[in-house]
Amino acid sequence: MVRARLNTELLVGAGADLADEAGFEHVTLSEVARRFDVKAVSLYTHLRNSHDLRTRIALLALEELADRAADALAGRSGKDALVALAGVYRDYAREHPGRYAATRFRLAPETAAASAGPRHVRMTRAVLRGYDLPEAEQTHAVRLLGSVFDGYTDLEMGGGFDHSAPDTDRTWSRTLDALDTLLRHWPAPER
Repeated sequence: MVRARLNTELLVGAGADLADEAGFEHVTLSEVARRFDVKAVSLYTHLRNSHDLRTRIALLALEELADRAADALAGRSGKDALVALAGVYRDYAREHPGRYAATRFRLAPETAAASAGPRHVRMTRAVLRGYDLPEAEQTHAVRLLGSVFDGYTDLEMGGGFDHSAPDTDRTWSRTLDALDTLLRHWPAPER
């Protein structure tokens, strides 16, 4: 076996692939080292520890997801933008389950602030502008959308909907219809 010249980007990519194959919780320096037929200690030149590797995978996944969302949202507004954004999250989770799990990895505050996470929030707020939500209500709506996208996707991928009809695509469509209706008729804030 010819050994690849190791670098941080190569190791993070291998870790992300491992996350998709085995689950994000199984990503360790030792497992990544096995992929390159090297000892884990040889990776310390590029990564501090498994936590550093997982953090970098999370940053990669957030960036990939933000890039996809930006492309999907270009030129869209209102329900069309909502459906596009939701579809990006669901499709990414289906294609890259381990990376998607990594997007929920708790990052240090300064790392999170410098990540693509704020881009996700800005894009979601851009979708909400199509609904004329007051600025003071947008954080609530951003959290609601994230909770629905993430919760539905987790349940679907975990087999939570396998036991009954209709198929999950139909329910996903109805869920987005309901979110669109809610966003168009957002409740007045409590006084």
